Amino acid sequence: MYKLYKPALVKLALNLWPPFWGSGIRIIRISNDFKTVKIKLKLRWWNKNANRTQYGGSIFSLTDPVYALMLIGLLGKEYYVWDKHAEINFIKPGNSDLYADFVISDNCLRDILDATAGGDKHLPEFMVQVKDIQGEVVSEVKRTLYVRKKPQYREEVGKLAEEELTS
Repeated sequence: MYKLYKPALVKLALNLWPPFWGSGIRIIRISNDFKTVKIKLKLRWWNKNANRTQYGGSIFSLTDPVYALMLIGLLGKEYYVWDKHAEINFIKPGNSDLYADFVISDNCLRDILDATAGGDKHLPEFMVQVKDIQGEVVSEVKRTLYVRKKPQYREEVGKLAEEELTS
């Protein structure tokens, strides 16, 4: 697969991106293969809510583009990847800095590739837990993505072109 982005450049860009930077969100690590990402949400005076804990919108923002960007890094220019749906379950207040580990397994990637090979859309779901400094779960976020091979890279396009050449 064609590598569209380099993990170090994505990390730098996201850490400088105003919605992340202003919210206290920082990418700690992106693996070289885009399969794992670790993010931190710093507890600052400007992202506290009325109860002096992490603002829920910042917790939700922490998870926003991550799985989509991971898949873009994994799948390359041949695919459309968009966030489609998300939901959050707040479990307990976030009284400290928060962390999230994002993982895309080989099996998940294989399922996405198989499901989209013929040009069909696929809506994979990902769950990420946001944890406090003690490792206790503060919230769970479920994200549904839209993944589809771009028309010029779909198998049926290749088959049609091949048939035209042989006839």
